[in-house]
Amino acid sequence: MGRKSLCLLIAVVFTAYYIRKTIPDNFEEPWRLMWYNTYLKMFVNLGTFLEFLGLYNFLDLLAEIIALNEVPPTSDENITVVETKFDHTPVRVYVPKKKAEALRRAVVFIHGGGFCCGSAALHNYDLLSRWTAERLDAVVVSSNYRLTPKYHFPTQFEDVYNALRWFLSKNVLESYGIDPERVCVSGDSAGGNLAAAVTQQQLHDPDVKIKLKMQSLIYPALQALDLDSPSYREYSHMPALSKSRLVRLMSEYITTDRSLEKAMLSNQYVPEESSHLLKFVNWSTLLPERFRKGHVYKNPIYGSSELLQKYPGFLDVRAAPLLADDSRLRGLPLTYVLTCQYDVLRDDGLMYVTRLRNAGVQVTHNHVEDGFHGAFALLKFKIGYRLIDEYINWLKENL
Repeated sequence: MGRKSLCLLIAVVFTAYYIRKTIPDNFEEPWRLMWYNTYLKMFVNLGTFLEFLGLYNFLDLLAEIIALNEVPPTSDENITVVETKFDHTPVRVYVPKKKAEALRRAVVFIHGGGFCCGSAALHNYDLLSRWTAERLDAVVVSSNYRLTPKYHFPTQFEDVYNALRWFLSKNVLESYGIDPERVCVSGDSAGGNLAAAVTQQQLHDPDVKIKLKMQSLIYPALQALDLDSPSYREYSHMPALSKSRLVRLMSEYITTDRSLEKAMLSNQYVPEESSHLLKFVNWSTLLPERFRKGHVYKNPIYGSSELLQKYPGFLDVRAAPLLADDSRLRGLPLTYVLTCQYDVLRDDGLMYVTRLRNAGVQVTHNHVEDGFHGAFALLKFKIGYRLIDEYINWLKENL
């Protein structure tokens, strides 16, 4: 064996050993996940190194690699698939071919990808949309949106919201044969953020006459005001989504100025004049006891007002739906929230469940004890099929 091959083997073994130590014992397929995370970590390290050398923006590289998994809009014997635009936003629409006996349900799905990558054309999302359309006999609209680092908030929100508002018009729903009282918006991760934000927005938009019946949020990212909750503390080094990577993605959603990322990592960027918002993310009162156990709440250290003045978006409810006050939450539709135990974003979802219930919203909460961030879209793993099956079954029963 040559010296280069030996060095590569040693590097792979050490990386695998490191990741194996971070994978809990109750994962369904630990070795499969270990090798997936080994690959992921090696890619992240390579991308970070190339960015350090000034050869590539890490987020651009990530988007290009992810895009290799895109598939064309191919119809089959059960579903007609077309790509079109809803108010200038590209979407992929899935319509069952069998003759409808009544008006159909509709699901608007918003893909994840940290606001920087992914699309409705990704193989796993394409399969999810086909399965949803077929099993529910529903029209599925899978929405795209412009991505970071080229575009920042509120562009992504506006792309999705404009598409949703256009779709919810009476004429469009009639053209697709959709029951206006049976429309759901759904999304995972960054898409869960956007789904929660547009659901809040449409409720209070007087120009939207037809309202959503429900929202479905899959391990959503809902705030960046306090990044020191128990899930951030316990799972900050989980390979699937580390705290440092999450902070990079959330800060880049707002700006390419890395000073915001640095301040977020230290939890020292909230100005004192915004301290009234902390009650909306105070996990010492919003998390169930079993998730608080062993942790002591600490108020974030106040930062200067400069960052907020330059980038007010990070405290905007359209970017951080968990910061909405109770009056904005009251009247929201039936809600499904999926959270995973081994996920830095776990507590965002848990706190939103508490706040929604306190505001009188009916919520179904599915907490996955052996789940991790990204599991919903990983169809190479048994857990991915299980979570999608639970999600579609809930839609079938309630939509």
